[in-house]
Amino acid sequence: MTRTLFISLPVRDLAASTAFYQAIGFTPNPALSNAEGAAMVWNEAVQVMLVTLAKWRTFTQRPLPPAGSAGLMLSLSLDSRAAVNAMNEAAAAHGGQADVNPMEDLGFMLTRDFADPDGHLWAALWMDRQAGG
Repeated sequence: MTRTLFISLPVRDLAASTAFYQAIGFTPNPALSNAEGAAMVWNEAVQVMLVTLAKWRTFTQRPLPPAGSAGLMLSLSLDSRAAVNAMNEAAAAHGGQADVNPMEDLGFMLTRDFADPDGHLWAALWMDRQAGG
């Protein structure tokens, strides 16, 4: 079995979050989805599990971070600078927030950070692997 990373994220509106993640390039996995959660596939090794707040409470009783705070940022590598820009634009157009941090363009690497509708932080990045990335 391929080692897979499952990232569980609590969400307020499962339908809206599912649509958001589809818009930025994830694919739904109906076999692992139900009324309490939606499995969203990035690739064969990474899946995001969007779970309702009620379902999240079955995982942990620890408090959710306050709105506007950040405990982590997840990064997704993309194939081109254009794909980074397109993901950032899709995030903004589907209920997220684009460019939550200043864009970083080092020539050989481009990073643009965005937040999903619940404030979970993501970085879309592209690196020219031949230039040392």
